[in-house]
Amino acid sequence: MASILHFMALTFHYLTSLPEHLIEPIEWLPEFLKEALIDSLNLVPLLFIIFVLLEVLEHYFAKKKHLVVFWMKKIGPLFGSLFASLPQCGFSVIASTLYVRRILSRGTILAVYLATSDEAIPVIMAEPSKGYLILPIILVKVFVAIIVGYLVDLFVGYQANDPLPLHKENECHHEHEHEGCDCNHHPKKLREAIRTKGFWWHPTKHTINIFIFILIVSVILGYLMEVVGTEENLAKYCLMNSPLQPLLVSLLGLIPNCAVSVAMTLLFLKNTISFGSLIAGLSTAGGLGLLILFTKNNDKKDTAIVLTILVGVSTIVGLILQYNVFGINKIFSIFGLDL
Repeated sequence: MASILHFMALTFHYLTSLPEHLIEPIEWLPEFLKEALIDSLNLVPLLFIIFVLLEVLEHYFAKKKHLVVFWMKKIGPLFGSLFASLPQCGFSVIASTLYVRRILSRGTILAVYLATSDEAIPVIMAEPSKGYLILPIILVKVFVAIIVGYLVDLFVGYQANDPLPLHKENECHHEHEHEGCDCNHHPKKLREAIRTKGFWWHPTKHTINIFIFILIVSVILGYLMEVVGTEENLAKYCLMNSPLQPLLVSLLGLIPNCAVSVAMTLLFLKNTISFGSLIAGLSTAGGLGLLILFTKNNDKKDTAIVLTILVGVSTIVGLILQYNVFGINKIFSIFGLDL
């Protein structure tokens, strides 16, 4: 067993060091482009492993959709926020689909959006030295999601109805995420799923997509760094320490594309946006679930209320963290996070 682990460690080290050996000798490439390529390619092996594990997670929960609906109706925001905090794709889409049919309450859907981490967690997990950031991000988002969810249901409620029959039990809720989804994405047994092309294709596709997003953002940031000179100068251009930054980042998070959460995470890791702004942006980043809300919710006033509360809460939380209101940032020292 020890020899197998040693071999796996050597293989992983070789794969992560390979990009540098291949790219560094290319003299005609600009230095910022070399760094972007090396940093992005180094993340690929770990990203793929993470997405394979998430595929297993999705497969497990896909067979329990009826339990998801049952428990979300019973404990609403609590269950919705805890479930949404898992870095799996599709849950905000499922929750939004249930909400526009009034199976879930307004507080529950807001809890789901606020707690959803989209692609931020896998991106951070792909950089082990930044792993200490994951727990505080999840805890802040889940805590805010639960509180806001129950307060909204109490004071601004749009309560869930009795469960309506779903159009098709096998209706694929991933149609907005995976083009060409044939609804065989989740076979009955995990052992059977591993033998299918779809099981391996989706993590591969996801890894490629995130790699492209990371590479594009890294190239842009690298070029900007070369132009402006230092990270501090770039942070000034991005309104670091300005009260406008959490608001602008929270509005950016509304774009229903996982590239946005990747970009925000990389900006934070490059010390270009504050931790408060990162939380603000990730709290509004409901992913493709927001697209369902925009396009399928016939009550446009309700959509406006949900989005207003979402942006308002996210911005306020971002400002509280950015300006250390009530000395709240002392809590994060437990996680080794100096804000």
